[in-house]
Amino acid sequence: MAASLADFAADMPSLRAILTNAKVIAVVGLSANWHRPSHFCAKYLQEHGYRVIPVNPAYTEVLGERCYPNLRAIPEAVDVVDCFRASHEIPAIAADAIAIGARVLWLQLGVTNLEAACAARAAGLTVVMDRCVKIEHARLFGGLNFVGVNTKVISSRRPRYVAN
Repeated sequence: MAASLADFAADMPSLRAILTNAKVIAVVGLSANWHRPSHFCAKYLQEHGYRVIPVNPAYTEVLGERCYPNLRAIPEAVDVVDCFRASHEIPAIAADAIAIGARVLWLQLGVTNLEAACAARAAGLTVVMDRCVKIEHARLFGGLNFVGVNTKVISSRRPRYVAN
């Protein structure tokens, strides 16, 4: 039977376990441009205690961390490989994730590749597709207050007015 996207839909306990146990996240395609989603996501992860390793051959450093040209160049163990790359580039990234002994291959929103996902799963990796690490972390661990989402300006509580 052929695999489908539904076979790689992670449930909340699985996502919680991944994000609780992970310490080192390699972000493939991390941009140094602050307005790019990869940069925003990586910065959020750093601020929530994760060691972020940038992977992008265009840079030498991103977010104060040394940037590597590919996963195989990273000299330390990686728990999660978070991919901000086009879907057609994922098979090569998955092969590298398997080679370095990563535990999780995480494909960001809009990124899916069943061939790569099946290969990674067959090699023992947990695979998450079409989800954002930052969004899932915020949803599961209450990080939605980052950058003003929970400013306490909008509240279900009635404001106290001072009588004039």
